[in-house]
Amino acid sequence: MDGLERQKREEIIAHCLEMNRSGLNQGTSGNLSLRHGEGLLITPTALPYEGMQAEDIVFLHMDGRAEGRHRPSSEWRFHRDILRDKPEVNAVVHAHPTYCTILAIMNREIPPVHYMVAAAGGSTIPCAPYAIYGSEELSRNALAALKDRSACLLEHHGLIATGRSLPRAMWLAVEVEALARQYHGCLQIGEPRLLSEAQIAAVLAKFAGYGLAD
Repeated sequence: MDGLERQKREEIIAHCLEMNRSGLNQGTSGNLSLRHGEGLLITPTALPYEGMQAEDIVFLHMDGRAEGRHRPSSEWRFHRDILRDKPEVNAVVHAHPTYCTILAIMNREIPPVHYMVAAAGGSTIPCAPYAIYGSEELSRNALAALKDRSACLLEHHGLIATGRSLPRAMWLAVEVEALARQYHGCLQIGEPRLLSEAQIAAVLAKFAGYGLAD
C-alpha cells in the first residue's frame, strides 16, 4: 500500500466517523467508496467504524473481485456501477439519515421547495423504486434515479450522494438531509409552493459559476 492509497483509506474512515457523529447515519448501516486506480476503495461489511484501520478498507475491481481481509459492503454493486457509469464521480456516500428515510418510506421525491435542491443537479431529488439491498435491481434503480443527478433517495431505504471528492459527496449528503427535513416540516402545515423549472434553471446557471453544480 503506497502513501496515496493509505491516505485515501484513512480519509474514508474519517468520513465514516463524521457521518455517525453528525447523525447522518447510525451504526454500520452506511457505506462509503472512493475511486482508486482501476477500481475503488470501499468500506467493509458490518465492521464498526470506531475500530476500523486502513487495512480494513477493501479494494474492489470493476469486475466485482475484492481484495482485502474483509468482504466489501453489501451495497458494493451500486457503488461500483455508479463509479463505472459516471466518470465525473469519484466518491459515493450511502446512509440512512432520518428525514431522507422518512420521505423514502413514503416514496416521495424532494421537489423544488428550496433553491438548494439544485445542488443535486436538477429541480428534484428523485426517489428510486424499492429493491432489496445489495441487489442488481437496486443498482439499476439507483442509476436511473441518478441520471442527470448527483443524489437520490432509495424507497424504504435511505440516501445516495455522489461527488468529485469525498468531502463534496459528504457535503451533498448533509445538504439533502437538510432539504428532506425542511420538506417534511412543510408537509406538517400543508403542500408547499414550489419553485418553477425556470427558477431552478437560473439557480443551476448561477451555481455553475462557483462549482456547486456537479
